[in-house]
Amino acid sequence: MTMPVVILAGGLATRLRPITEQIPKSLVEVAGEPFISRQLKYLEQQGIKKVTLCIGYLGEMVQSVIGDGSQFGLDITYSLDGGKLLGTGGAIKKALPLLDETFFVLYGDSFLPINFLKVEEKYTASSKPALMTIFRNANQWDKSNVSYVGGKLIKYDKDFPSPDMAYIDYGLGILSKKLFYSYDDDKPFDLSEIYRSLSLKSDLEGYPVDTRFYEIGSHQGLKETTHYFLNRGEYE
Repeated sequence: MTMPVVILAGGLATRLRPITEQIPKSLVEVAGEPFISRQLKYLEQQGIKKVTLCIGYLGEMVQSVIGDGSQFGLDITYSLDGGKLLGTGGAIKKALPLLDETFFVLYGDSFLPINFLKVEEKYTASSKPALMTIFRNANQWDKSNVSYVGGKLIKYDKDFPSPDMAYIDYGLGILSKKLFYSYDDDKPFDLSEIYRSLSLKSDLEGYPVDTRFYEIGSHQGLKETTHYFLNRGEYE
């Protein structure tokens, strides 16, 4: 693996309250272990070497538990939102000085049984500035927001999905730094803005995934993810 990973872990996690009133979502225990620890162990097994954690709400608690990443065999750096939450896009913009020219982006509440190397190879083989992994969701876990036809990602729209959309953002992407240069520093914005704009210009590569994702963004998601780790064992 050559690309580092950015983990977006700065949100308020309001859907997980009251669990997240005292701890950030990253430190919520899943089958007896903080979720962020499970993510980091999995990334190391995938061959990842460098991780940048974008943190905000109660982020100092994450730093205290994770440290420099040596306990996971990783080199971990941190980018803090500061006085206001910057959103997923704004957080990456602030973290740019810590990042390589291209990098994976992973949401801090997602566990994705996927081969990162194959995703990187698909991105490298394409001529596009970004890649989005997608899953044929058919509105099963959340509202589908991606149109993918004939091996091409036609459109992504998180805010206004259309009936023809059968896929959903799987939760792992690859982006290049240049995509963020036009955005103002310390200005909150959502990563979905970049993805949508790229899709409309046919500049967003799609990578279909067959295995469902797991997430702890909601109480139901936490329940399902806990069940996955208790019954499937370690990271198959």
